[in-house]
Amino acid sequence: MQPNRNTDLIDSIMSCDLCEDLPLGPRPILQFNAASKILIAGQAPGRITHRKGIPFDDPSGNRLRDWLGVSRETFYDASKIAILPMGFCYPGTGTSGDLPPRSECAKAWRSRVLQALGSVELTIVIGRYAINWYLPDYANHSVTEAVKAWSDLWPKKIVLPHPSPRNNRWLKSNPWFSNSLIPLLQDRVSAMT
Repeated sequence: MQPNRNTDLIDSIMSCDLCEDLPLGPRPILQFNAASKILIAGQAPGRITHRKGIPFDDPSGNRLRDWLGVSRETFYDASKIAILPMGFCYPGTGTSGDLPPRSECAKAWRSRVLQALGSVELTIVIGRYAINWYLPDYANHSVTEAVKAWSDLWPKKIVLPHPSPRNNRWLKSNPWFSNSLIPLLQDRVSAMT
């Protein structure tokens, strides 16, 4: 693994307290390295992730690693894969699930981190808030429409549905995703890792 040349930026992010009022307090969770070739742009850490301090260390992460065709070792190697949620801290729970990522985070940090990521060849966009940031042309499209538009974005970007078990119905209703798109994604990821 290559040494991370962005330790000052990471240290600044890890000590961020912009959102002191979060229900579980601030705990930024992300990983990146200037050498990262793949960027996973997600939503925000969930409660389990907040507790563990490790991104995607839950059933959603298991599914995402399966979709990418990578081991845990590869997934958590920041010199290969950057994980940059729209909000770095757990935002709390609302009436129908987790609250949206806090906007202060992206405003304060996203541009600086993206500038530090000079080797990214593939950005994997997960969820509505990440779509709005990375693919503003798709802001008025459903997540399903954005996922189906993969060939317009390929090979530099791809939209995935959230890998949560809550999306089992979506996966069952869209077999083309697992049958056609996932093998293509796995081949691309394998070539970069």
